[in-house]
Amino acid sequence: MNDPYQKLIRRSREIALLEGTASLLHWDQETGLPKNGIPWRAEELSHLSGMTHRLFTAPEVGGWISECEAKTYAPESSEAANVRGWRRNYDRATKIPVELVEEHTRTTSLANSIWIEARKRSDFSHFAPILAKIFDQVRRMADCWGYEDSRYDALLEGYEPGARSKDLTTLFAAFRPRLVDVLGLALEKSKFAPVLEGDFPIAAQVAFNEEVARAIGFDFDAGRIDETTHPFCTRPGPGDTRLTTRYDPGNFLSSLFSVMHEAGHGMYEQGVDQDAFGTPMGSAISLGIHESQSRLWENLVGRTPDFWNFWYPRAAEHFPALRKYAPDQVCAAVNRVSPSFIRVEADQVTYDLHIMLRFDLERRMLEGDVALADVPAVWNEEFEKSFGLKVPDDSHGCLQDIHWSAGLIGYFATYSLGNLNGAQLYSTALREKPGIAGELKSGHYTTLFQWMRDKVHRKASALLPQELMASVTGRPTGTEDHLAMLRAKYS
Repeated sequence: MNDPYQKLIRRSREIALLEGTASLLHWDQETGLPKNGIPWRAEELSHLSGMTHRLFTAPEVGGWISECEAKTYAPESSEAANVRGWRRNYDRATKIPVELVEEHTRTTSLANSIWIEARKRSDFSHFAPILAKIFDQVRRMADCWGYEDSRYDALLEGYEPGARSKDLTTLFAAFRPRLVDVLGLALEKSKFAPVLEGDFPIAAQVAFNEEVARAIGFDFDAGRIDETTHPFCTRPGPGDTRLTTRYDPGNFLSSLFSVMHEAGHGMYEQGVDQDAFGTPMGSAISLGIHESQSRLWENLVGRTPDFWNFWYPRAAEHFPALRKYAPDQVCAAVNRVSPSFIRVEADQVTYDLHIMLRFDLERRMLEGDVALADVPAVWNEEFEKSFGLKVPDDSHGCLQDIHWSAGLIGYFATYSLGNLNGAQLYSTALREKPGIAGELKSGHYTTLFQWMRDKVHRKASALLPQELMASVTGRPTGTEDHLAMLRAKYS
């Protein structure tokens, strides 16, 4: 075929095969790779990243894109969206030398096991040398991409197209005091909420988590759940979406909410056009939109009285220790607000304070305003200012997240964008489909699931994040719906 569009499709398929293989190797590394296999795995992943980079940045690809741009496609068509996405991705990828891509992949592959060991030891100094290499690499990448105001923007663009750190700084500056106002109300209300205690066997958690994930819409014929150090979701290919979680026999809520969170990601991945895998129309547009789905199912569905009134009997069957609590006590417990050290286990109100701390610190680290050796001390100081808690050790502080070891610098702000987007999408869904509220009371999630599939999942990368939000909700991302839901819950 001489059609440039079909040539791009074929090249995208070829790249998707390699990237899917790399994704599966990464999943294997996180879930079961022997320790001594890590160095070779780093070489495998580095080699694959170099292959995919060369295939996509080849001069002929740029020529095909230009030929497609000279054609006329219907503005709303998949073809037009793919061409726009290919151009955006090609222009970004061709600015980075393949040697840097391979170096970064190799380093982050090795860094993961070093981070895990440092976290076990609660020793940041064990992780600091390889973290210095990662930050050096992402600085070089940012300089290759170019930026107007901040290196951070060049990195942020890869996760949230169109977003800029100065805009997020303004957003967070207005958001924080209003969030703190809600925190005062929530702390007062939470004085009477119990802390669930008991033995919650891991086998029972596995069974209950799968039951809930299946009910909200995750397709287990095209997915699975495994155990890892830090929960994540990956899609190696069409029909194969993998969730991971971690278990605590004294706290079944930790794994439940991480599964609901990752299932939100997974349902998004399962909802895009599987036949378009490898093209822009076969992938999500941004992490802020992706996180809207995970945070929505985790919090706006999973932490409601409707959810626990329905699921309490099944939960009590799986966990007899839960029977000493009434459904309303369980709901109060899952909504209990109390400043804590670990982000992934934070309550709905304080969660965004965790993100703001990381967003600010990460930018200062990137620009060299905070030396890596000083990260634990600066983290601990800023954490105490925000949460009033003294961080006991590095594993409860700056070593708790996987993102730095994975080279995901510029990522954290998308979690808060996910909270805001999720609330805005959810409130829009309730207005457009009033029957959703009644369905949730009876444990039925199909209408809400289908609304998200039609309005978000299937849009894939057809629209930029703020274009999607404006198209679906009528306005760009804002704090109003999220804050209103928190006030309603805690006032």
